[in-house]
Amino acid sequence: MKQSIYGMTFDQLTDWLMERGHKKFRASQVWDWLYNKRVKSFSEMNNVNKDCIQLLEENFVIQTLQQEIKQESSDGTIKFLFKLQDGNVIETVLMRFHYGLSVCVTTQVGCNIGCSFCASGLLKKSRDLTSGEIVEQIMNVQHALDDKGEGDRVSHIVVMGIGEPFDNYDNTLDFIRIVNSQKGLAIGARKITVSTSGLADQIYQFADEDLQVNLALSLHAPNDELRTRIMKINKAYPLDKLMPAIDYYLEKTNRRITFEYIMLRDVNDHQKEAKELAELLKDKRHLSYVNLIPYNPVDDHSYQRSEKEAILGFYDTLKKNGINCVIRHENGTDIDAACGQLRSKQVKKEKKKQTAKAAK
Repeated sequence: MKQSIYGMTFDQLTDWLMERGHKKFRASQVWDWLYNKRVKSFSEMNNVNKDCIQLLEENFVIQTLQQEIKQESSDGTIKFLFKLQDGNVIETVLMRFHYGLSVCVTTQVGCNIGCSFCASGLLKKSRDLTSGEIVEQIMNVQHALDDKGEGDRVSHIVVMGIGEPFDNYDNTLDFIRIVNSQKGLAIGARKITVSTSGLADQIYQFADEDLQVNLALSLHAPNDELRTRIMKINKAYPLDKLMPAIDYYLEKTNRRITFEYIMLRDVNDHQKEAKELAELLKDKRHLSYVNLIPYNPVDDHSYQRSEKEAILGFYDTLKKNGINCVIRHENGTDIDAACGQLRSKQVKKEKKKQTAKAAK
């Protein structure tokens, strides 16, 4: 299969074209057509010479994702299910906030992190997405906005969809460089957030990248016993390995970090955990805040959302101990809200069809 043109950074495309005898300015022309004019075929690039167009058509494709399902929520959230060239499916979500339009992208087909409450891990990772496939999620959402003709633009990106971004580190970093480039979508680094479940080695590496991108850590428990029970990644990176990596990131970047904490009824939502979390983060208060997340139940898991009183009590305890925190605003609760749930349902449906067909 030909690779996605969206997977080439500007410098990579410039070098690739020059190595094949084309002028340096051709890369600027191609990127302008892709990201500013947002064409869907190389033939529309009418100021690029025919030899270059032919070369591009022989080696790249613009569209590799096919929209399978589009779910729209009453609050304006849109969830897309895209089919990849190899037949795998992934999810991408557009969310509307007062500050702009944010897209949550997927980085892997499935997930091996295995958080016990998460829909994304119901189907194990089969492969990493290429940087082009990640970029194309943004472009497909932008094309859908363009088709409405209202002038809306994607302004923010969260890398929090299916998969662990730091388990697909190089492609995730290329994706960030592409969407952040002033020659492309020019989405500011401070409007991009990457979430990790806690791969400490990659957190050190990310700190050294000298990016202005935001980092979020999926913490979800304040002690090793509980965190290991609900997040098996804690066996590889327990808190005594993870928190020094966070300290290094804070010292190196001086950038605030978000600690994601999903509220699971009678699991991690007691006052005991609230006090332990406040203690764990007390020396990081100046550069961190906690995002308390009401849980979206998943059909295949038994976890339930914490009661409102428990969430508010947890919040109050953190605030009283000087920890900055918010209770996350919910989006898309009237559609398959939990990340990975739409994909999981669709894959199961296809398997049932194949089984029924084979039985005949």
